[in-house]
Amino acid sequence: MHDQITSTYEAAFLNLNQAAKHLGISPNTLYVWRHRRQGPPSFRMGGRVMYRISALNEWVIEQEQADSRSNAARNPLRQKPEQRAVRTH
Repeated sequence: MHDQITSTYEAAFLNLNQAAKHLGISPNTLYVWRHRRQGPPSFRMGGRVMYRISALNEWVIEQEQADSRSNAARNPLRQKPEQRAVRTH
């Protein structure tokens, strides 16, 4: 039973270094984001900073959807240009 709990733990969570590798960024970047309360959600487990793999993947999807280059609905080039007000002298 202990082995099953350990394997579930290892499959569901990543430490800071593993999470950084999973995201393809440096551990220092992830550390700074955590310090600034940016980046993916994290928590402490037994004194170690941990990241839930599902939360990392959801965070990446949120970043893609928030970026106008990845989300056509947010692309400012798809919107009609605003008409300028005509000045009268």
